[in-house]
Amino acid sequence: MAKSDDFAFLDATAQAELVRKREVKPLELVDAAIKRIERLNPTLNAVVTPMYEQARTTAAGKLSKRPFTGVPFLIKDIVASCAGVRMTLGSSFLRDLVPPRDSELVVRLKRAGLIILGKTNTPELGLLPTTEPRLFGPTHNPWNTSRTAGGSSGGSAAAVAAGFVPIAHANDGGGSIRIPASCCGLFGLKPTRARNPLGPSFGDMMGGLVVEHGVTRTVRDSAALLDATSGPDLGDPYWAPPPKRPFLKEVGAEPGQLRIAFTTKAATGVPVHADCVNAVRDAAALCADLKHEVVEASPKVNGELVGRAFMIIWSVGCAWTIDGAATALGRKAVRDEFEPATWVMYEIGQRQSAPAYLGAVTMLQGIARDFARFFVDYDILLTPTLAEPPLPLGSFDSPPEAPLQAQRRAAAFCPFTPICNITGQPAMSVPLFWNENGLPIGTHFVGRFGDEATLFRLAAQLEAARPWADRRPSMSV
Repeated sequence: MAKSDDFAFLDATAQAELVRKREVKPLELVDAAIKRIERLNPTLNAVVTPMYEQARTTAAGKLSKRPFTGVPFLIKDIVASCAGVRMTLGSSFLRDLVPPRDSELVVRLKRAGLIILGKTNTPELGLLPTTEPRLFGPTHNPWNTSRTAGGSSGGSAAAVAAGFVPIAHANDGGGSIRIPASCCGLFGLKPTRARNPLGPSFGDMMGGLVVEHGVTRTVRDSAALLDATSGPDLGDPYWAPPPKRPFLKEVGAEPGQLRIAFTTKAATGVPVHADCVNAVRDAAALCADLKHEVVEASPKVNGELVGRAFMIIWSVGCAWTIDGAATALGRKAVRDEFEPATWVMYEIGQRQSAPAYLGAVTMLQGIARDFARFFVDYDILLTPTLAEPPLPLGSFDSPPEAPLQAQRRAAAFCPFTPICNITGQPAMSVPLFWNENGLPIGTHFVGRFGDEATLFRLAAQLEAARPWADRRPSMSV
């Protein structure tokens, strides 16, 4: 194996352990990751803004002992900002936006010892469940480069799946951690609302839909990362219930006999591909083998009502983002600098009234209360992560004459994930199943509000029963 690949598929915990034992220097890890990115990124297009010199300078300096000291890391090019480094949000309009400061999440990531190598690709403004921005071009799935890596954290997921880094930043407003984790065969946890900070620029985003975390190869890395970053920041409008103990201690802890409900049907009524149905039934059988009580049941959700209210908030969020960017840049937003699908969302958002927005927020809060009552009787809800396997690139294209086509296609592709952004509950996509074409099919586990602990316990049990971390995409060798 080439030297640059010696560390490629060690998880972040293992890489940090090598540094602690002085068996490898941080600069060696960083240089190896950079060489691998330079070799494979022309094919995948996952990294769009290199920060190699800053990374090498940091790695060569004096580093204190932290959970992830010396471990290479990548930041998704949206929400989390790095001082002095462009943050485009995948948009030509924002190509010259350079934030003056690190976001609080980035401060905490650096404090944990992670070394940032660059920023990863994202769809324009993070609006779609695929990563194909006009500005940078598509990110390709390492398992099949003709397929989507998912979105909106597709660049980060492709980078981890291909062994660029063991762990990468991601965020989630409608499934953007879990969707690419499913497409790329990774573990993707969406934490409880407000578990991680969004400041100092934001208190919450889009009525609390958006949360920060990452995509990882192993469960323990996700838990350790959440330990390093979670907790309220000064001035936060609200925060998640504090955990009883570090999340890492839940990994390997006995979950007890859980009462798990499962369903393969989407509340919106869209068809679910046989591969995704089979993945859920396979996961349900595995949970039963692990002595959990598994029954077929699901909350009653009015999918049409959810979709209508979610679209109001999503479109207003798009308009808010574009108007805010225009103010920051000191120039007017114009149609030609945005993709057709983005601009039509902007126009829809501009037409929404303040009462309509607050009505949508109230409606979704009511739905969240109804959904939460289901978890009085059940510990976990198991569903498909997605309604289809990873789609061919180009599936979400919106021609000028049909600019909403992408959103309609997105609604059919990912009907299961947005409900957890609405309710604020933690949820995870777990890579337990690959179809006959060698594509990963994630399964989606939803926990009670504030209860990442149970999800981590179950995830670790599933990981031990059916390990996935040693699976390799063919293009990554």
